[in-house]
Amino acid sequence: MSKAYLGVDVGSISTKGVVIDPGGEVLARSYLWTEGNPVRAVKHVLAELQAQLGSEEVEVVAVGTTGSARELTGAVLGAQVVKNEITAHAVGTLSRHPDVRTIFEIGGQDSKIIIVRDGVPVDYAMNTLCAAGTGSFLSSQARRLGVPVEEFGEYALRSKRPTKIAGRCTVFAESDLVHKAQIGHKLEDIIAGLCTAIVGNYLNNVGKGKEVLAPIVFQGGVSKNVGVVRAFHEATGHEVFVDDDGHLMGALGVALVARDSGQEAPFSFDVRDVAFETVGDECGGCPNDCEVVIVLRESEYLDGWGNRCARGMERVRARVCPADASLSGVE
Repeated sequence: MSKAYLGVDVGSISTKGVVIDPGGEVLARSYLWTEGNPVRAVKHVLAELQAQLGSEEVEVVAVGTTGSARELTGAVLGAQVVKNEITAHAVGTLSRHPDVRTIFEIGGQDSKIIIVRDGVPVDYAMNTLCAAGTGSFLSSQARRLGVPVEEFGEYALRSKRPTKIAGRCTVFAESDLVHKAQIGHKLEDIIAGLCTAIVGNYLNNVGKGKEVLAPIVFQGGVSKNVGVVRAFHEATGHEVFVDDDGHLMGALGVALVARDSGQEAPFSFDVRDVAFETVGDECGGCPNDCEVVIVLRESEYLDGWGNRCARGMERVRARVCPADASLSGVE
């Protein structure tokens, strides 16, 4: 039975998973909506991955997690590696495009730029408070226009005169979009203008002050929109590459990191049948009042985080798991 490695990337909108062989080739892949429940989403991803592997004689010996829910997912899966998105996306992209120097990534609710020089990530930036230009913003505008978001790119490519849309703010973009539709701009021109506005917002905010050099690789769910890809090409003057697995690069990257960690332990896809529960509580032991999250596996303590000191975890754990004899006496 040959070795394999699992990478899971859990974001606010989507959950991605891949299983790779020792050479880094993807044996199984899955992309599903998180729908506000990362544990359930991870279980569904595991089911899809196992189904794709079928009777293939492989054994997962290391697991890596990334994304906004990486700690929670890492606890549930018993991951050997838990890494931030910047590292995971850089490693994944470099495995496919070793000469890359700029990585654009636009996901469901966030976006990032990673600057790579000589195969090493040297700088990065992420969007902060505003979701303008992200996948969720694009989806909401698609619903407003009555066009499936999957068809946005094709509409944009048909445009001859893209409409100017104010894209620096979600609220302004929405009102401007409605106004332009009401005064008679063509649907394809509005959509093309929206794609252009998204790119302008990205480069002027996330990419502000960054040296954008080719080769450029564009990834994340929005990379599947050919209208946005064309807008990036026109704005940068460079060809913009989109990998077939661009939406899975975080999962691929963290699977590669797990492979190279040298840490191995048996993993079973049956973990999806285990009951997990998360409990949040405030410590209250000092003015910090840390918000601590406890993960229970079959009603027993598995992991926790959010505390600034060991005492904080002990206090919350004692309240959540009062039967834990090791915490007797904690007030």
